[in-house]
Amino acid sequence: MISVVVPVHDEERTVALLYDELESALQPLDQPWEAVFVDDGSTDGSYSALTRLHDAQDNVRVIRLRRNFGKAAALAAGFAHAEGDVVVTIDADLQDDPAEIPRLLAKLDEGFDLVSGWKTQRRDPLTRRVPSKIFNWVTGRVSGLRLHDLNCGLKAYRAEVVEGLRLYGELHRFIPVLAYYRGYRVAELPVNHRPREHGRSRYGVERYIRGFLDLLTVSFIGRYRYRPLHLFGGLGLALGAIGFGVLVYLTIDKLMGHAIGQRPLLILGVLLVVVGLQFFSLGLISELITSQHEERAGARERTELHVDDVLS
Repeated sequence: MISVVVPVHDEERTVALLYDELESALQPLDQPWEAVFVDDGSTDGSYSALTRLHDAQDNVRVIRLRRNFGKAAALAAGFAHAEGDVVVTIDADLQDDPAEIPRLLAKLDEGFDLVSGWKTQRRDPLTRRVPSKIFNWVTGRVSGLRLHDLNCGLKAYRAEVVEGLRLYGELHRFIPVLAYYRGYRVAELPVNHRPREHGRSRYGVERYIRGFLDLLTVSFIGRYRYRPLHLFGGLGLALGAIGFGVLVYLTIDKLMGHAIGQRPLLILGVLLVVVGLQFFSLGLISELITSQHEERAGARERTELHVDDVLS
């Protein structure tokens, strides 16, 4: 079964049109499919339109959130209720082309676990395209996963990729990165992108700023979740070594008869050593917390994250 998860926020005029396009794209595949619409606190008639669609179609499911929690929460709710072996996400504004879904599914069949769309000809204003390119470039450099377009809402996943995936804040932007850190195979496919004809974009510069902060969270969780001492201990040793070097220099200078009591370099050296010890201590405490968590959760769950196949 194919589950299509659609986050909806004030898209009253597009949900029925989107379903018709989904039906045209997926019906020829001769596979069962469902559309899971998640109303993320819409203030227009989106929920009424979804209710009518649900009454008219047997394969439509509608989830309504209590208020607008954001796209990450909407996707998490959709993933939790999706029943398909393959999950596809698509935005409700009709800019993503549902006709591209069969190509994404075919790419999955090549052995990938997640296929992300790449809007090669993006039909958005320059004020959105330029920050997006910068954001994607920085994310690729920091995370190690080089994708041209992390922000594309059109993606296809195997169900196990989204199971247990915790999404909050703006982390929906980094689902490919989270999957990559968990050992899943990620691919990218150029897709058609259409001009916006209904509604308006709710993305602003502030979302990119929050996105960069979330990138630090994702990178930390992905790279240092099970070895926090490597990060904090490394920073602590580096700062402590610099501070120790400064103090050794001042000690030699003192032995040569120079006064060092009023020199700012003395304060800097002591500060670096103290901060270095604090970072190192923080790393040790983090290791203890991680160890206790792993003992409680058991080794089985962690092992399953890394095992690709078992032959018996």
